[in-house]
Amino acid sequence: MMNDALGATLKIATAGLQAQSTRLRVVAENLANADSTAVTKGGDPYRRKTVSFDSMMDRSVGAEVVKVKQIGRDRSDFRLDYDPSHPAADDKGYVKRPNVQPLIEMMDMREAGRSFEASMNVIEQSRAMMNRVVDLLRG
Repeated sequence: MMNDALGATLKIATAGLQAQSTRLRVVAENLANADSTAVTKGGDPYRRKTVSFDSMMDRSVGAEVVKVKQIGRDRSDFRLDYDPSHPAADDKGYVKRPNVQPLIEMMDMREAGRSFEASMNVIEQSRAMMNRVVDLLRG
């Protein structure tokens, strides 16, 4: 009975780790492309990616776990910079820049890191409880 509860706890925490790992990867990709431009004249640059989550019933543990629902695209407007000498400038001299805001990405990264850390703490505590049970049984 206790082993089942600890196993379920570990599966729930692992699902959280996987979801936040995906979120961190997407944030890192957004930050890496924050200053990129299009490769063609007047073309669109990198468009910020977003992650949405959903809960899913995991029948093996009898509880809902978090899953990545979708990796989407932020449809907000691109930034425009006037730079007629840039190879990606349009006919009016404007260069489209990604709709990535590094401050927003850093806040998202921090939140994902905290969620990741919380899931790791759950796993560590579950492991410590299992070790205590084993020690008691040896006792």
